[in-house]
Amino acid sequence: MEFVKCLGRPEEFYNLLRFQMGGRRKVIPKMDQDSLSSSLKTCYKYLNQTSRSFAAVIEALDGEMRHAVCIFYLVLRALDTLEDDMTISVEKKVPLLHNFHSYLYEPDWRYMDSKEKDRQVLEDFPTYCHYVAGLVGIGLSRLFSASELEDPLVGEDIECANSMGLFLQKTNIIRDYLEDQREGREFWPQEVWSKYVKKLGDFAKPQNIDSAVKCLNELITNALHHIPDVITYLSRLRNQSVFNFCAIPQVMAIATLAACYNNQQVFKGVVKIRKGQAVTLMMDATNMPAVKAIIYQYMEEIYHRIPSSHPSSGKTRQIISTIRTQNLPNCQLISRSHYSPIYLSFVMLLAALSWQYLSTLSQVTEDYVQTGEH
Repeated sequence: MEFVKCLGRPEEFYNLLRFQMGGRRKVIPKMDQDSLSSSLKTCYKYLNQTSRSFAAVIEALDGEMRHAVCIFYLVLRALDTLEDDMTISVEKKVPLLHNFHSYLYEPDWRYMDSKEKDRQVLEDFPTYCHYVAGLVGIGLSRLFSASELEDPLVGEDIECANSMGLFLQKTNIIRDYLEDQREGREFWPQEVWSKYVKKLGDFAKPQNIDSAVKCLNELITNALHHIPDVITYLSRLRNQSVFNFCAIPQVMAIATLAACYNNQQVFKGVVKIRKGQAVTLMMDATNMPAVKAIIYQYMEEIYHRIPSSHPSSGKTRQIISTIRTQNLPNCQLISRSHYSPIYLSFVMLLAALSWQYLSTLSQVTEDYVQTGEH
């Protein structure tokens, strides 16, 4: 089905086919599970249950770094879950957070007192994003430097490391407006949405769609201010596995913001990038020139959709102009072929069907041989 969706986009079709035929392992090598201890196997099991997409890039890290990041991520997710639970009183929550490190050494420790969540309004958006995401970026950066896979500067530049986390967190919060509303969560900053409506939930009402999109564009413009730091940070990385680990989520976030910008669908349903688009980003974002080309591509998409009458339009143009000055190439990624999209799509579809047929035939033959042996 995903192949059919990509027929009008030859490059995505080509990369999706490559990904299915083994290209995935070039970007995200398969980890040897048999060599892991039982405790590490448990950690990776929980990691995949928590976030399969993040698990994939963690498992692609080199050597012991992957285990350190795996455990670091799980601990922070547990802390984040506890911190986000609004049914726990502050008097009880603060000691739990302060003593959480000691619970890691108690195998039987559990927290089972969560109740039905109440709707909460987030009052301090920048501080919240820093603690739940910025500190993650800072902690990971220090791990990279301490391992000597990266230069000390990567771990020392707290501002850039903080921006790496903030950009991802703000993107998720912007994209997940409707899902969070349905689940009783409110993460959009009140200082912004209160300019347009009395209650954040009012953006989901059809009569408020114009105001909703204005607020959306203002939040996206705010998030775009982190991109210069993202470019600076990525340009310093020298280890390939660390670069892939850091770059892939960032370009995914940039593509997501481009899809959300000036898009009413954020308030009506789910906005996400196509699978073929995601695979193309994963396979392309393995070096700095390619990452810069990807950023340029999506900045141009946003720039050409900036409304003339929105309050944040001037700031959006200004930050995109700033991003352009960071040696972004004045071109998109090089096309895979000079053939016409229709012809190329037909050839790729034929190749995909042939590959599927041969794979099925190979599996049937193997099963037949095994049956004969038994």
